[in-house]
Order: sequence, then structure tokens, then C-alpha cells
Amino acid sequence: MFDRMSETPILATRCAWTRRFEIASITFLCCVATTAVAVSQERLVDHFPQAADSGCMACHGEIEPIREIGSEMLNQIMARGTELGDPAGCVVCHNGDPKETKEKTIAHGGDDFFPDPGSPWVNEETCGQCHQEQVEIQWQSLMMTEAGKIQGTCWSFGALTGYEHKYGNYAVENPTDPKARLGTDAYRAYMERLRKLEPNVFVDRHEPLPDAVGFDQLDQLSDNPERAAFTYIRQECNRCHHAVKGRSRRGDFRGMGCSSCHIPYSNEGFYEGNDRSIPTDEPTHPLTHQIQGTREATVTVHGTSYHGLAVETCTTCHNRGKRVGVSFQGLMETPYTSPFTETGAGTPDLHSKHYIAMEQDIHYQKGMKCQDCHTSIDVHGDGFLNPTTLAAVQIECSDCHGTPDKYPWELPLGYMDEFDMSPADGQPRGVTDQQLPHTWAGSQHDKKDGYLLTARGNPYENTVRDGDEVIVYTAEGKDLRLKPLKRLVEENQISARGLVAMQGVAKHLDRMECYTCHASWTPQCYGCHVKVDYSQKDRCPECDESQTGFDWVAAGRKHMQPEFRTADGEEQFQTVIPGKVTESRSYLRWEEPMMGINGEGRVTPLAPGCQPSVTIIGADGKTILQNHIFKTPAGTEGSGEGGQLAIDMSPTQPHTMTKNARSCESCHASDKALGLGIPGTRPWNETHVADLETSDGTVLSERAKPQQPAIENLDHDWSQIVDRDGNQLATVGHHWKLSRALNKQEIEHIQREGTCIACHQEIPANSAAINLLHHIAKYTGQLPKTNEQHAGLIHKIVLMSAWGQVAGVGGGLLVGLAGVIWWRRRRR
Repeated sequence: MFDRMSETPILATRCAWTRRFEIASITFLCCVATTAVAVSQERLVDHFPQAADSGCMACHGEIEPIREIGSEMLNQIMARGTELGDPAGCVVCHNGDPKETKEKTIAHGGDDFFPDPGSPWVNEETCGQCHQEQVEIQWQSLMMTEAGKIQGTCWSFGALTGYEHKYGNYAVENPTDPKARLGTDAYRAYMERLRKLEPNVFVDRHEPLPDAVGFDQLDQLSDNPERAAFTYIRQECNRCHHAVKGRSRRGDFRGMGCSSCHIPYSNEGFYEGNDRSIPTDEPTHPLTHQIQGTREATVTVHGTSYHGLAVETCTTCHNRGKRVGVSFQGLMETPYTSPFTETGAGTPDLHSKHYIAMEQDIHYQKGMKCQDCHTSIDVHGDGFLNPTTLAAVQIECSDCHGTPDKYPWELPLGYMDEFDMSPADGQPRGVTDQQLPHTWAGSQHDKKDGYLLTARGNPYENTVRDGDEVIVYTAEGKDLRLKPLKRLVEENQISARGLVAMQGVAKHLDRMECYTCHASWTPQCYGCHVKVDYSQKDRCPECDESQTGFDWVAAGRKHMQPEFRTADGEEQFQTVIPGKVTESRSYLRWEEPMMGINGEGRVTPLAPGCQPSVTIIGADGKTILQNHIFKTPAGTEGSGEGGQLAIDMSPTQPHTMTKNARSCESCHASDKALGLGIPGTRPWNETHVADLETSDGTVLSERAKPQQPAIENLDHDWSQIVDRDGNQLATVGHHWKLSRALNKQEIEHIQREGTCIACHQEIPANSAAINLLHHIAKYTGQLPKTNEQHAGLIHKIVLMSAWGQVAGVGGGLLVGLAGVIWWRRRRR
């Protein structure tokens, strides 16, 4: 495990005072060369005086400890460093020569120095010394392969790989031994069942993503414009995978591999620690030289301490696609830069976008972080290929909250994660007193009555049963105690509306995800207008420059070359390919997310996934495609011979949970919620001109320009995915067999539009009885004036109607029975 480290030169013996003089002198020079930020954070040498004997401290003498003083991890690093001849422990992670005090190139050990020890290209020798399992499984993890994004983009360019999740960023395959999958036996059996159900998702291997169109292949675009998909993927979609550091823009600064999550970077990308040798006036540096992780890992910045992984760290990547990171924080994308700042400028870009403040997820408001719900397997993977988020994530709301009728431990495994159209059944899942072995180095908690289990059978190692309650040990250090729904029902703490939704209408919990109602909003970016411009100056006389972009997947693969293995970024790489990608949209919404069926067979919120209207400009500057929507093969996604429009509406967990669910009317009286679309737009497949025109629409000017060019084949709004006859008009969550739009029967069963008319068409004068009652109510002041009064009246009418019918039927039966008795007696 330590073969490479054992070759590190051993520190030569020398006089302590001489060494300290050299350190002081070089530290002074570092201070002159670099502006330092004056902060009062702990220094490594203050607690480990022997660290001053390390040559690394000649420049890094002010550096903060990588973990808090007294932690087991720091003690192990220091002990290992001493074994390797470095009493400061730096070489354990960074390698290098701890004897050198003057020459940086020698101290940093040439090609074997690791600026970012978490990089997946070197972390087998660094993080893997202690965290072997996490390092071994990183190449199969979704955050490395990005296979779902690849398949999704290929789908939008004409379903280039069909339903198969064929490609990953790198060639990778599953282990041959099914028992190599991390997790319990129950979990392994569960995942094997899913693999058989969905063989196109749970594949055994990924082929490497094909190359984009090269400079010598641009003439092929006219015949194969769909190849622009690979330019799009490589320049935009896949810059967030762990094998690269990603772009250096506000909000996007991060490390690689393990450091992507476990080293904190601020949105501004500046170092704000004590080390005077690290520049503080240029971005791309960590906020501090400290590891963030569990509640035991304390990170201190400017006197303020926190624990766990900062939510903003996750948002560094999770701000595109479903946008769950920014949504969790209560940020909604907007095209506007208002309101103005104190200098009169617009708000600064964040992740290259602008935002408005929205309601934050209730879990965020309670102080919970992403890792408090998402398990180690959710984020690190289990060692096997799980190409989409639905495949990789093993948790459900009911795992902690249960249902009104059952505690979490009374539910069967698979509940709300069925991948079937019927709710799961079986024996109660219970709890467990065992953690997963590969997480033993993480947090250890009082397990009380046992660890709760995920829907797929693994322990929640931070969530336990305590009698009829649940304790969540949060990463920030809080112990959140919650009452499951069954306990709340027993204590009459559920509102009438909640009881009706969860118990009165039993099908809701049988068929729906909890977040279908409890997600208060969802970012909806309708119409993804993608332009890929391949104009080249030598072939387009009117072009000022050739259009190119950075290939992030090629940059990742460049790390495979020995001379680039230890590079801590990609800015110096020349992985430029032809084509420049520009993105826009038609409009944004957040309210009333529409509904559909997800891969688990449950009703779920939907949001625009990848809805590209593609424009491609050739090398000569001429348009190859304009506002083109590709189609899927014939017979797919509810289509006929012509195929389906390859614009996808994606099932989503919005991560915008609220205690109070959305109103009944927002689903049952909303065409948009049912997938029937937002009314009011004109057909998108028509060209619209705004100029002087006659009453019959004839445009008078011969020089008038189209205000809105046509989008071929889009004869309905972006927000419509089904018509009233149940015909699907776009694809819905194409990764999974069960995902689709609501069908005609479901729409008719759900829709209650026009319910008001059912009563008010008779009020006040179209029925003699109603007319009389209306006048009595009017003149006695009993007409309802508020929503509560109106609801009370409806409730009374329903009860009177029901009892009236019961009385009528019962009375009729009694009269009939009496008549029979009377008739029989007369015959006697």
C-alpha cells in the first residue's frame, strides 16, 4: 500500500536551530512574494513542534492542519509522515522531498508530486492508503461515468444509442463477482432484480464516449448532423465529472476526485487560510487547507467552525440539468440580473447564471445537508455501474417518515421504490444493528433500537429508531428527533387536509411519490435551444475567427498520460475541438410542476429534461440545421411510424420539500399539472412576424423580418406532453420502461376542472328549491363570504345529501317492507 511512499528520501539530521533559521528566512521571502490574509486559524507547528523540522515548513510553516487537532486521522497522518521522514506529514498525501528547503522544483518532487492528492489519477497512492474501497469503486460511480447524461443527450439527437446506456466518459466494466457489490445481501439481491428488469440501464460495461467531429471531419456534418451531440456533450454536459477539475468560473471552483467534495472551495475560488506561500489574490485555490467530511471533521475559517460537506460544495456541479443543488438552497434560475448592487451593476454570475431567491427545502431549513439523506452508496457508488440517478439513489421519503398507517420499520423493502405499478408488499423490513464495513472509518453513533434501513436494504448509518421516534444525527452536529407519520396521526397532529390526502384517498400513497405533493416548486426551463457553430475562418470569409471549444472528456483522458497524471487542473491542456456551443431557452417557470409516471411506476413531478431545438452552422458559415427537433425511432415512446419528438420531460425529485403540500386544486384543476400544457401560446411550428399588416394578416412591408422563426414539428407548446385523448406528444424519462405521460384514463380520473360549474350552474335561480334557499341565506346573512365558510357549506351539503339518500333508500325499503307485510296480512 505504501510502496511509492516508502521511496521518499528520509530527512537528514541537522541542527534544529539551523533548520529553524532557514525556515524563518524562507517564510519571510514567501511573505514578501505573496500577499497574505491575516486570520487567526490554528497552525500545524503550534501543536506538532516537530513539524518545524520538515523542509516543507520552510515555505508552508503557517499552514493549517489538514484535520482538526486531536483527530484520529491527523494523528495517523503525522505518525505515517514520521515513518517516511517527514514530521509534518505532508508527503503522506502530496509526496515530494521533505529534505529540500530552497528549491521548489526539488521539494515538490517532479512528476511524482501530487498537488491535488484527491485526484482519481493518483488517489490510489494517497486517499487509498486508508479508504481503499472508496477509491476502487470511483470509476464505476455515476459521478465519474456520467452515463445517464450521455445517453440523454444522444437521445435528444435522435436516440443515437437507443435505450441502451452504452457510453461512459471512460471504458469501464462491472466486477465479475456479484458479491463485490458493496452493501448487504438484501441490497445485492434487490439490485440484481433491477438489473434483470432494466438490462438497458444496468449494463455490464460502458464503451468510451466517441470522439467529437474533428477539424478534418467537418464536411461530414451535412450528412450526419447528429454527430454534433458529441461536441455538445464534451464541451458542456460532461465538464463536471470527477476526473477533471472543471472550469474556473464563479461557483464552479472545486478539486478532482475525492477533493471534488472533501476539500472546501468558496464560490469566489480564493484561498483564505494562513499559508503565506499560497496566492490569495488569484482564484482556483481551496478556501482552506482542511478536509470536510463527517460531523467529526471540524473545518474552521476565520474563527467560524462547521462540520460535514457544505451544501454549496454539492451545488458546484448540481446546478444544471434538474438543478437540485440550487433548488435545495432556494435558488431559481432567471435571465435577469436585477436587483442592482450597491455600485449599480447587476447581480454577479453564479455557475454562469443568475438567480432569484425562492423557498428553501424544509430539510435545508432544519440545518440538514445533502449527506444527511444521501448515503455513502448514493454518492460514492457500490462498485457497479448505475448509470442514472434513479438507479444509483437508494433512499425514499418513507424510509424515515413512514406512512400514516405504518412506521418505517413496519414497511417492506422496496416500498416507494417498486419499479412496478403496484405498491411493494412483504415482511416488515425492521432495523439493523450493523453498519456497512466500508463505512466504519466514518461517523459512529448511538444506534439506540437500531439503524433504519433504506428502501433497498442498506442501513442508514446516521438515522436510528428510538422507540416510536426517529433520530437523525446530522453532519453539522445536530440530533434531529422526528415523529413518523403514524405517531403524528395517533397524536392528532396531522391537518384535516393531510389526513384526506394520505388516508382518505388511499391511492395517493399507493401510486404517488411523497414529493409529488410536498415539492412546492420546480425549476422548469422550457425549450433548450442549442446552437453548435463550426464556422472556420479559413472556410468562411466573413468570419473573424474560427469557432472552437474545450473538450473536457479529452482533457480527462489526457491525465492518463504519465506526464499529465499529477496535473491539478486542465487549463494548460490543448484539448480544443471545432464548434462553439451556445444555449438559450424559450421561457422559465417554477409553479405547479406537471405530473407523469417515473421509472418506479409512481406519479411524480416532471420538469424539462433535455428539450433541444438544434441549430448547426457548418464550417463555411452556412446553416445545416435550423431549430430542428430530432425524432426517436418509429414505435418508441407512444409514437407511430414517424417516431416521437426527442424532447424529454424528466421525472424529478425537485428537492424543494415543504411541510404543507401543494393544494388539491393545483393538480386536479390544472391542465398544466396533467401534462396538457400551459395555455395561451401560438403554434411554435409557425413563423411569426410583427410588423404593419392588414386585418387578414397580410404583412405590408417586403423587408419585414420574422420575429419568431418556426420550430419544425412543434405544433404544441413545450409544456404539453399529452393530449386529451391520451396520445403522448414527447418523450418522458426515456431511461426507464415504466416512465411515461399520464394516459387518458388517468387524466380523466384525476381531472376535476369545472367542479365549480357543477354547483353554480343551478345557483341562484335555475332551480326553485335552490332559489328559495339562496334567498333565505341572502336575507339572513348566511351566504358564505370566505373560503372557510364556503368549504363548511359544501361539507354540510355533502353530509345532508348522503344522509338524505340513505334516508330515502332506507325509508323506501321500510315502506316497501311494510307494504309487503300489510299485503300478506290482508290475504289472510
